[in-house]
Amino acid sequence: MAKVLIHATVTLDGYMADPEGGVDWMFDVDATEEDTALVNRVVGEIGAVVGGANRARTIEDGEEPYGGLPGVPVYLMTHAAAEPVVKDGVTYTFVVDDIGSALEMAKVDAGEKTVSLLGGRISRQCLQLGAVDEIQLHVVPILLGAGISLFGGLGQRVNLELIEEAAFGDGVHLRYRVLR
Repeated sequence: MAKVLIHATVTLDGYMADPEGGVDWMFDVDATEEDTALVNRVVGEIGAVVGGANRARTIEDGEEPYGGLPGVPVYLMTHAAAEPVVKDGVTYTFVVDDIGSALEMAKVDAGEKTVSLLGGRISRQCLQLGAVDEIQLHVVPILLGAGISLFGGLGQRVNLELIEEAAFGDGVHLRYRVLR
């Protein structure tokens, strides 16, 4: 069965986006060939994605998870029903207020691969449910001072075991197993 993975790039102070949701800061960090290879390996493990939908429940240019790179089914959490959207061969299915159902559908689609979680709220909900198996973080050497936190507001302790670490250029890659 598929593993559930939180996969995110964060600043050293734990933010995944600036206060307005922007991620332009990610492009200010030089990546080595080894950094790129590691990220591509993790992305290659992904068989499905669960994330949050935008307010319009549409798929706009630039909204594709990983820039559309994995080409896998995407389940988007929403509070109002909407028909699935197919864009560039990827099906985006909107799931109303049932993260457990979204995870189960994504696991079926992922098979032996991983289900990647996108977004702080989705990641925190899945951690609170005990549904996360691993966390892969790419930590970049930037302090934003404010922004959207990946784990802020989790409200509970989660014990982790380091299973992989790498540092190539300026950033650090950390992979943890969630201990239950």
